[in-house]
Amino acid sequence: MRESSKPTLESEPSMLEINNLNSGYGKVSVLRNVTFHVDQDEMVAIIGPNGAGKSTLLKTISGLVRAQSGEVKFENDNIFCLSPDQVVRRGLAYVPEGGRVFPNMTVLENLMMGAYSNQGILKTGILDEIYTLFPILKNRSAQFARTLSGGERQMLAIGRGLVSRPKLIMLDEPSLGVAPKLVDEIYEKIHALKRIGLTVLLVEQNTGYALELADRGYVIENGQIAMEGTASYLSSSDHIKKFYLGL
Repeated sequence: MRESSKPTLESEPSMLEINNLNSGYGKVSVLRNVTFHVDQDEMVAIIGPNGAGKSTLLKTISGLVRAQSGEVKFENDNIFCLSPDQVVRRGLAYVPEGGRVFPNMTVLENLMMGAYSNQGILKTGILDEIYTLFPILKNRSAQFARTLSGGERQMLAIGRGLVSRPKLIMLDEPSLGVAPKLVDEIYEKIHALKRIGLTVLLVEQNTGYALELADRGYVIENGQIAMEGTASYLSSSDHIKKFYLGL
């Protein structure tokens, strides 16, 4: 079932490498021997059913969940035991599912929270860059986040993740809680991230959207990698068509 989308030279390690990763909560194992990689400038999708371990995977990479064993390497450095703030400083940003923002803070205050580990970055013009990508956030900068629509909250969550100027951004279910008419707009913004040079790891239940944008993809089922390959290969798979695309 597996297909390699492109060879990875030993002399050019992937930006993110996950090897034999086991993770979970307490004595409950969620991920079992997960191995995959993300190359620089790629958009890689992680798809799978509810409860398969997709969100746990991103939380483990970002340091929010402590891995039980395995290897997490970013730019060839082991970040297995780093704290979440140390992971951010290395150049990885994590945008949690559901567009989680601070509801009683303004849009601007939420964005500034993205610089908590490096306040100096606010002097680099990053907020203007985010306002260019998400003009609605500039218009809403003085509003409390709780007044935003689901789509606007998701844009704010992504914008907050971008404030740290990450090299790789991990997006967890960006379409969750977003009105169907705004999902296209969210995905247009995600596609724009790749155009401006960001490497993207995308976890998404909306398989059609994910495979339309991604270069490659991995399918997680029961905490393990069940399939992998180019987006076109996965899209044409009978298994994906039947269980994920409803075709």
